[in-house]
Amino acid sequence: MSAALPAGPRRWRRWVALATALTLALLLLLTAWLAPAPRVGRALLALAGHALALELKADGVDYRLRGTPQLELRGFVARQPGAPRALLRARRVLVALPWRTLRTRGADLTMQRIELDAPVLDLPALQHWLAGRPPSAARLPTLVDGLRVRDGRIDNDDWRIEALAIDLPALHPRQPLRLDVRGRYVAGTLTLPAALALSLDTPQRLLDRQPAQLSARGRLEFSGKGWRMPAQVFLAGPLRIGRDSALMQPVRLGLDARYQSAGGSTAFRLGLVAPMAFDDASWRFVPASVVLEGDPQVPQASARGSLSLGARMRLQLAGEIAAWPTGWPPLPAPLHASSTPLAFSLAYEGAPDASGPARLTLRRDATALEARFRLPEVLAWLDAGASGSPLPPLTGTLTTPHLVLDGVTLDGVQLQLDDAP
Repeated sequence: MSAALPAGPRRWRRWVALATALTLALLLLLTAWLAPAPRVGRALLALAGHALALELKADGVDYRLRGTPQLELRGFVARQPGAPRALLRARRVLVALPWRTLRTRGADLTMQRIELDAPVLDLPALQHWLAGRPPSAARLPTLVDGLRVRDGRIDNDDWRIEALAIDLPALHPRQPLRLDVRGRYVAGTLTLPAALALSLDTPQRLLDRQPAQLSARGRLEFSGKGWRMPAQVFLAGPLRIGRDSALMQPVRLGLDARYQSAGGSTAFRLGLVAPMAFDDASWRFVPASVVLEGDPQVPQASARGSLSLGARMRLQLAGEIAAWPTGWPPLPAPLHASSTPLAFSLAYEGAPDASGPARLTLRRDATALEARFRLPEVLAWLDAGASGSPLPPLTGTLTTPHLVLDGVTLDGVQLQLDDAP
């Protein structure tokens, strides 16, 4: 989930390739400054751009040689020749690196610190540039004093990440990594702010196509028209990176959330264990084991099935609800007397905010419900409580052998539910 934001291994590999290329370009610039003949900033950018097959421009270039050498670029733009869009823009780029890195011309890829202010990365433009680059082994630099990114943005055709901030205290490829990431994922009407603390046991293992233990903990906030859902999230598992794919087998995901709307709020906790695969910009959890509990209006349920998240969400679950939730309207006799768990199945395919139509079946003893519903409408009905309609906003059929209404016993009941106004 960028860091814990919607960012997959393909984007991670592109960031590594871009960071490596930018690091080598900055090394080339600093080395040129140290050469006997002085060079102006534009000539140095042209030299580095030629090596990377990019047009590199900057409104200003400053450097410092005393102590730890530093290079600062202001108004930086990287563009593939003839491309309509820039691959990377940044208000400011600062790199500091020790003298030994300069002397080895990048053989020792040790950097002191990198800072990026207001960077804007165009993923389609980056992908086009990488497709034309010669194959080479990716290298992770050592960052003694880490990396800082402020007010960043990642643009894709159908989504973007805004207000991106990264604080990485240090990076040693074969040592545990810790970093804090903040940002806001935006896709259509879905907005997902996040603030996550990430840890990875050995970053180099990912480049070596070996599993590395990843964990993430922090805050997410789902939101839509008229509702918001702040949540604490935890995720952990062994991560393996392929060429354009990723696998965590298994991943353990926990969510402690509160759904809030004008009608009230509902707290719930969700746990998920599953193999997680990423490919073609879609996250898949198959087979998934899910448990749910929370406030009185939240069913205590366990289920197995599948979940796919991408441009659309696909959900298939089958399981049991331990008991009729106390926060739901009471069942009529004789249904309320049964203590049998309710078997259920749930299917959804639609927008990732779960606003589309879903299908639900409920079975207890000889009673069965087959219905269609929209989650926001059901949540609003639950929030209304006794002040709302006595019937849930469902469309479907309820069948039961016996039903007692106002003291009258009905046999062989088949009830049509229709939520149409």
